[in-house]
Amino acid sequence: MPRMLDVSEAVRAEIGDAEADRLLAGENAPGSYDCTSCRTPGDSEQERTSTVLFIGDETAVLAFAHAGCLPSQVVQVSEEQLQGAVRSITGDGGEQSAAPGAPEQAVLGITSGLVLIEGELHPALVVEPTGPIARPGTDGESDEFLPLLIEQGFLPVPGVTWVPPVLHGWSVLLAMGQLHAVLQPGTGGSGQPVAWWQAHQPLQVTEGWRAAANKLQQVLVFAAPVGSIGRQPREDLLRDALDKAAANGRLVACAMPLAGT
Repeated sequence: MPRMLDVSEAVRAEIGDAEADRLLAGENAPGSYDCTSCRTPGDSEQERTSTVLFIGDETAVLAFAHAGCLPSQVVQVSEEQLQGAVRSITGDGGEQSAAPGAPEQAVLGITSGLVLIEGELHPALVVEPTGPIARPGTDGESDEFLPLLIEQGFLPVPGVTWVPPVLHGWSVLLAMGQLHAVLQPGTGGSGQPVAWWQAHQPLQVTEGWRAAANKLQQVLVFAAPVGSIGRQPREDLLRDALDKAAANGRLVACAMPLAGT
């Protein structure tokens, strides 16, 4: 029986016409599956289903998602992230993340909160690694997290008093009201976004945060080196930590378009 599958042109280009046609004919597609986004059961015979192709350095994994959770797409990730995706698809493992040049033990922690700027509440993500981030090819003795981000287009901010400009090509992926990933431009002219940070178990955000994001259609992203912000239990404490990091020259920021709802 034909499946109600969506196979995007990007996915078809990667897996080939023959494999895509077999999927659409129901030959290779599972009937029931666990959605790679919301982790709840789906049925490709009863509801529209997206094919999501995770591509690593050496391998690729084809996953399935409710069409209402994620569109059919290709997501390029590191091999380590791909293994995390496999663990997520099989129900084993939690949040995985990586940064360019990050030592294996360092991952990116992300906190969501609302930040008041010029009288308006803005949805914000605060990124802080769990350890120093080394520049690729170096001995790793210095923390290059902020310089690496500045090279990507993030701006140093002396205070959280103005809205930083949009960093084009980057985006924040929100699906079904949950935070899935921060995407950056791909390399090699493919046009496919690459997951800079990815939650393989989607992160919950508050209703207020989601409403502000949908209203403004963009998210402010602040980043600071390890030990600058910490896990703050309240938004007022998070704001205080941001202000302190900015005053100490340890905060960069940008605005990213919102992808999803």
